[in-house]
Amino acid sequence: MAEFIISQAALQRNASLLQRVACEGGVRVLLALKSFATTGCLPVLQPYASGCCASGLYEAILGAQELGGHLAVYSPAYDPEDLDQLAEIANHIDFNSMEQWKRFAQRCVSFRRAQTCELQFGLRINPAYSTGKTPLYDPCRPGSRLGIDPSLLPDSLPSGICGLHIHTLCEQGAQDLIDTFHALEERCRSLLHDPALRYLNLGGGHWITQPGYEVEKLVLFLRELRKHYQGVEIFLEPGEAWSIHTGVLRTRVLDVFESLGVRHAILDISVSAHTPDVLEMPYRPDVFLTEPSGSTPSVAETPQPAVCLPGESYLLAGQTEEMSYTYRIGGVSCLAGDVLGDYSFPRELVPGDTLTLDDMAHYTIVKTTHFNGVKHPDISMLTQDGTLTSLRRFSFEDFKNRLG
Repeated sequence: MAEFIISQAALQRNASLLQRVACEGGVRVLLALKSFATTGCLPVLQPYASGCCASGLYEAILGAQELGGHLAVYSPAYDPEDLDQLAEIANHIDFNSMEQWKRFAQRCVSFRRAQTCELQFGLRINPAYSTGKTPLYDPCRPGSRLGIDPSLLPDSLPSGICGLHIHTLCEQGAQDLIDTFHALEERCRSLLHDPALRYLNLGGGHWITQPGYEVEKLVLFLRELRKHYQGVEIFLEPGEAWSIHTGVLRTRVLDVFESLGVRHAILDISVSAHTPDVLEMPYRPDVFLTEPSGSTPSVAETPQPAVCLPGESYLLAGQTEEMSYTYRIGGVSCLAGDVLGDYSFPRELVPGDTLTLDDMAHYTIVKTTHFNGVKHPDISMLTQDGTLTSLRRFSFEDFKNRLG
């Protein structure tokens, strides 16, 4: 049976670094639930996070229940009934257009918690400065629906607004944030220096826990911001940085065959349903041939997956034709494009072999579906003491009930 496994130790490693950035930079670092919302793991992150950011009502409720702390909410549009519920639990609610703020402004300022300043409101701005490489994930691409173009903004903050929010990055470094903020200062200087400004949300996409990220450069930049914008609270809301390199997806080979010169290996998962970023991003995960220790010994210097279980060894699969046997790894659904990619191995694959797909915690789990009735992988956590603890096991009833 396929299984997502998340490492408690790896989660705490990432969380500790993010907490350090918050302390040394003098900012609040929130967990973006859109990237990682595995309920059973949230207690691990709760002591390190200043709170969370939510993209919709259900995420907001989950964050309020499981994480506490500061709750920031942003959505491209709000349903009035959802807005009323969010007003009871959120600390910040940011709006995506001037039109929507004008429509809801009177309603918002009349909320009980808004009148006591427990709830504040902001605007998301599109700085019109693109640093992204993948258009699907670039909020600043031409014609983007995310954020207000600076040319459409007034010279001062509208009555009832005290926050500004940008989110322009995706798996990017500190310099990209610095360059983006300089562009924001050029386009929105009067708003940034408005006396009514109380908070500045620098969004997510900060790859802080990725090896090579310039953490000290980020901390210095945040300190400078705090000096320059005194009295303004600053937020970061990374998602991937909390859970990158913390989880894997273990899967079994169900069948191996050849078709017109192409060797195929079919897994007990669906790429479309269980690893959708492979098709959307596109993203090519590392794949490890997983065997009992002693059959293919791992060498300490060789790459290893994010989660290694006792008694197993791992051999990183190669590119096409790099090793002796190349296979097109595919999922078990009926979708013709349900393909992970072409990988090579030192030996022939056979039904029953275990493959470990690396770095499968962030975004992957939150996007999974029950498409085609394919069995959904279980979710487990490897605890600090080496115990594998089940967090969620899915059944036919989950498939049946989801569709009414």
